[in-house]
Amino acid sequence: MLRLFVALDLTEEVRRRLAGLGGGVPGARWTEPETMHLTLRFIGEVPEDQAMDIDAALAELRAPAFALTFDGVGVFGAGRKARVLWAGVERNEALAHLQAKVESAIVRCGLPAEERKFSPHITLARLKDAPADRIGRFLSDRGLFRAGPMPVDRLTLYRSHLGNGGAVYEALRDYPLDGAVDG
Repeated sequence: MLRLFVALDLTEEVRRRLAGLGGGVPGARWTEPETMHLTLRFIGEVPEDQAMDIDAALAELRAPAFALTFDGVGVFGAGRKARVLWAGVERNEALAHLQAKVESAIVRCGLPAEERKFSPHITLARLKDAPADRIGRFLSDRGLFRAGPMPVDRLTLYRSHLGNGGAVYEALRDYPLDGAVDG
């Protein structure tokens, strides 16, 4: 079985800017900059033959390259149940279109549709018993965060390996978007 997800990679500049937001919240486990990404679709564990079908479906996907701007910070959960600090993404029709195409491709491969509404974000930290006042201060102090625009010219299929030190991500394949220029 392979544990898979589809994501957009970030430029080094955006990763550096996002990493600079970290700190000041006890109980936060900050995301390492090199693992930051924007998940388009978490797939989960699938057998190898289904993973090959997913690869083929993603390879056929056509969508234009575009630019993303990161905008603001937020938290999933509230009070003692706060669980994730994140950086947001400015509303972007091209991103929504790409995510819908990825979702459709995954469903055509026999997986159930994602029930949660797509909420584009970059996970900055996972929280465990973080004090609400410190979370509030983090959100207030960094609420005007903006980065980008960042070019998006490909999406990536990742394999996630779970371990004691957290997940390790392995890029399996990149899928260029229309209009992307190979370097």
